Amino acid sequence: MTRIFALLATVFTLTACAQEGELPEKLDLGDFTLGHNIVIAPDLTKGPTSRNATPEELTEAVKAQLDKRLGRYEGERLVHLGVNIGAYVLARPGVPLVYTPKSALIMTVTAWDDRAGGKFHDKPKQIVALEQFGGTPILGSGHTKTREEQIEALSISAARQIEKWLAKNAECMTENPTEEALKNCWKDQVPQRSDE
Repeated sequence: MTRIFALLATVFTLTACAQEGELPEKLDLGDFTLGHNIVIAPDLTKGPTSRNATPEELTEAVKAQLDKRLGRYEGERLVHLGVNIGAYVLARPGVPLVYTPKSALIMTVTAWDDRAGGKFHDKPKQIVALEQFGGTPILGSGHTKTREEQIEALSISAARQIEKWLAKNAECMTENPTEEALKNCWKDQVPQRSDE
């Protein structure tokens, strides 16, 4: 039985490495180009039973993944991002089939319009980024990943969610958005989960 668990862990870890390192095709972000990418965690809360992580580790990881994912866009509309990481959980090993905790990052995001010199939206967007790979209903990522690998996976997940959120509001970042678009943009304030 132990050998089966070890084999499963190896397979899922290798799958995660292959998939997480790849960037998908770019989405339609209108005329977006990334300006300042500021990630902070001034009041970071550690979730129950979580492994330890420092604010610096989390902010640097999220900033790096945002640069990697959003730095690919070369539009004419300079958009600054402000990300505030509020809480995290890095799953510890659980009990297979009984308790398999998941890792998560909870953050808020604000998009700033450089041209207008202000925010695109009034309220920050809340995002809940959950781990995508390396955990299964049998083995959570506490069994299959180091804390550093969990941080990287969560950062990739967070950057993907922010990219999707910007894509939903792409028309408002074009040169001449319609009145209808302006009415509908930046309204999706319900927390977005990245385990879709």
